[in-house]
Amino acid sequence: MARILVVGGGYVGMYTALRLQRKLKQELRQGTAEIIVVDPEPYMTYQPFLPEAAAGSISPRHVVVPLRRVLPHCQVVIGEVTAIDHAERKAVITTLAAEETGEGAIQVAYDELILAPGSVSRTLPVPGLADVGIGFKTVEEAIGLRNHVLEQLDIASSTRDPEVRDAALTFVFVGGGYAGVEALAELEDMARYAVRYYHNIEPEDMKWILVEATGRILPEVGEEMGRYAVRELRARNIDVRLETRLDSCEKRIAVLSDGARFPTRTLVWTAGVKPHPILAATGLPLNGRGRLKCTAALQVDGVEHAWSAGDAAAVPDLTADPPAGPDEPRATCAPNAQHALRQARVLAENVAATLRGGEIADYAHSYAGSVASLGLHKGVAHVYGRKLKGYPAWFMHRAYHLSRIPTFNRKARVLAEWTLAGLFKREIVSLGSLENPRAEFELAAGTGRHNETS
Repeated sequence: MARILVVGGGYVGMYTALRLQRKLKQELRQGTAEIIVVDPEPYMTYQPFLPEAAAGSISPRHVVVPLRRVLPHCQVVIGEVTAIDHAERKAVITTLAAEETGEGAIQVAYDELILAPGSVSRTLPVPGLADVGIGFKTVEEAIGLRNHVLEQLDIASSTRDPEVRDAALTFVFVGGGYAGVEALAELEDMARYAVRYYHNIEPEDMKWILVEATGRILPEVGEEMGRYAVRELRARNIDVRLETRLDSCEKRIAVLSDGARFPTRTLVWTAGVKPHPILAATGLPLNGRGRLKCTAALQVDGVEHAWSAGDAAAVPDLTADPPAGPDEPRATCAPNAQHALRQARVLAENVAATLRGGEIADYAHSYAGSVASLGLHKGVAHVYGRKLKGYPAWFMHRAYHLSRIPTFNRKARVLAEWTLAGLFKREIVSLGSLENPRAEFELAAGTGRHNETS
């Protein structure tokens, strides 16, 4: 039996396994092939919808796709791959059961390895960042940030201390890429709507600050649309600071490289990502940025039976201009969802062809463009050379991502939520207690708060 081990259940991992179970339907039925998908979470997160989930436009359970539901013919293992010995074709996996029983990790042998662990947040040694920073890469972080922002409005509304109020109403976002700009724009939109229900907070009382180390934001949509996005955000009283870095955030004070100091209770870090640490533990060839060196056919360069795509892989971009000199490397595909989805399709086809003794194909895709949301009914887009802004770009953003989110079930649920959101008012409820659901019971049991015999 040929065993295919897929490390990661994100874009590349899930879509590759999904296509493999269709291509290898006969082999899976006959028991001559097996697909194992390993991921720490039992779902795939559709990350482009995280800003809308944080703003309450989409329910959090609708931006995730259950792996077991969409991969019924694969064996889904909830755990983390901690070591890979490709020479022996073995992987070490730490599962939830292993942690509970103390039996240690399990070892899984494989024939074909697909590395798609994705990426993790890239942090810098900024003093105080590890203590107060909030990430924005998972659905838990998105919903936690929503609850946190609404909680800050409650704090500001219920205090007479001007310093506490000012810090609660100051929101600092570091990073001017998709995640930072869309998260800030959606949450500012939500908070501006929410304050109408607070008798002592006005929209002008809030400070929203975007810090970007380079001279532009949203580089994927082009320079002109990037400048438009800056103007749009500043018109909403959002302080966009270009060519500025975060130097420190100790004691809840954001200190910027231009000398500005902002007492704040909210600091969101979205300044880029880096390859997953498991790649460095595989012994496979990496490039200077820690990504796997791959061929255009998505094979790990110089290594048989090892494949990769997406954030983890440095795949040559065959549609880019050739390098100027013979010693210069060819440009690689950008680590974004557009390439990841298409690479997963080619990757599955190539693995299936390898098992059946067929021909493998190279991956080649011309970059179509980018779309970004700037809040409700606002956006920017640069698609196939055409530039859009405002409502048309926002509509294209929603239409594109609705077409890309997996399963008809999720498409229908998201569309239904958008329709209902257009008919009814926004929800502005904070459910921060969900992060510690046993707190109330522990308080009652430990202090007798609800002790009826007292």
